[in-house]
Amino acid sequence: MNARALLVAAILPILIQGADLKIDHVTVAGMNLDKMEKQLASVGLHTESGGPHTNHATQMAISSFPDGSYIELIAPQQNYDAAALGAHQWGKFIQGDAGPCAWAVRPKFFDAEVARIRAAGVPVKLVGGGRTRPDGTALKWQTADVAGAGVGVFLPFLIRDETPRQNRAFPGGKPANRDQSGILRVVIAVSKLSDALERFGLAYSDAARPLRQVDRKFGAELAWIADSPVVFAAPLGSDSWVAERIAKFGEGPIAFVLSGKNKSKESVWGTSQWFGRDLTWFDPRKLGDWWLGVQE
Repeated sequence: MNARALLVAAILPILIQGADLKIDHVTVAGMNLDKMEKQLASVGLHTESGGPHTNHATQMAISSFPDGSYIELIAPQQNYDAAALGAHQWGKFIQGDAGPCAWAVRPKFFDAEVARIRAAGVPVKLVGGGRTRPDGTALKWQTADVAGAGVGVFLPFLIRDETPRQNRAFPGGKPANRDQSGILRVVIAVSKLSDALERFGLAYSDAARPLRQVDRKFGAELAWIADSPVVFAAPLGSDSWVAERIAKFGEGPIAFVLSGKNKSKESVWGTSQWFGRDLTWFDPRKLGDWWLGVQE
């Protein structure tokens, strides 16, 4: 048995009691990267170019935070291969200017977490990836697609770096943003809360004990898996924007919540209180009709 296998065997009994859901990054998809960067800038968030992926289809920009998490803006690269874009796992989100489309977690013990999920009967597919930054720095990583129902679209995908992670997260050598500390919540649109919690619970057993509330401004009934970054949102009615989003793109991320401060009063569009904590929302119209909030 090699060293990696021994590590997995030693740690698996511990991890089986509680999954590792540390957010690595979240993904926002669209057709025009420059436009998407300007939309984030309009609410005070800075971005940096991340360069093209090696798939001949996409390029990206990063809006990074001090805790190492970041928002990935993904769009077609210059002179992209149309067939490659069409076959991309997030192709329909990119071509549909969907905005939020996926999320990734960075487990401390990648192999053990893969083994834990597989032991729960959930399939996991390992895939290599990479890109080259505009300054020529090559990046490589490995991802794990969980359950095969869309990479990070419902369940998060796992990621492990094969080159220094700071080179991936901080193209400029430091966080692009300081007012917010990181990405706190991923809000996932679902048709029915009970079904979503059951599906999520196949890989993450803590989903069986959610807290619930209704946010009429957001247009959804919410279920938060306490002490996790996951909030599920089921539409309150067929006329809810959440229902329209599900009809167009299926279940998946529709909003993200940052931790930190929203210093610009002009950028505050609305407020909510989720599970006893106050949120402020940036104007969705400035972002291309998707929601981004801040919890202090």
